[in-house]
Amino acid sequence: MKSGMLELVDRLLIKGDLKTPELIEAFLKNDRSNFIPDIYSWRTYENNPISIGFGQTISQPSTVAFMMELLQPKSGDKVLDIGFGSGWTTAILADVVGEKGSVLSVEIQPEVYKFGIENLKQFNYQNIEFFLGSWEDLSPGKFNRILVSAATDSSVLPKLVTKLKAGGRMVIPVQVDSDQEIQLIVKNSKDDFFQKNYPGFIFVPLV
Repeated sequence: MKSGMLELVDRLLIKGDLKTPELIEAFLKNDRSNFIPDIYSWRTYENNPISIGFGQTISQPSTVAFMMELLQPKSGDKVLDIGFGSGWTTAILADVVGEKGSVLSVEIQPEVYKFGIENLKQFNYQNIEFFLGSWEDLSPGKFNRILVSAATDSSVLPKLVTKLKAGGRMVIPVQVDSDQEIQLIVKNSKDDFFQKNYPGFIFVPLV
């Protein structure tokens, strides 16, 4: 009998949400059960968001897979993970970028920050740095990849894009009128950007 995580990954593969071998392996290594509050453990392998308390959620697996495929993290990448919440996205990213890469994980809510770190301790990743506070308070730095897991308005995009290296990619949920969409932004050079929008998503707000 297949494990719950293996069945979940199989469903994501069948739907076409998950495709890249490195991401498939990272999903299997970082079982979602390790990032869910005990009270909701029976819902672990549902394709639904689940509350982690304090008004925050762990996103539904198909959405995480979709965003990761857009982000295209690679071995050796320097990644900024904003709103890391339960720690699941951080674990997946840390696995993919490997020892030569790094993940800077940012969370502004102290209770959620503690929850995420406790979850990640189980995996002993050595390439993660944590920051409690706003991403705007970070020291200047450039990243190959930026993942944002909460919805914001478009006004923050120019500031975040400055943190991308040339050739870098950012995946971020953006509030557009009464709807939300996931935006992929690729920084080809300092003044040359590619953007593609994917409507039909719902995220908690970025605070």
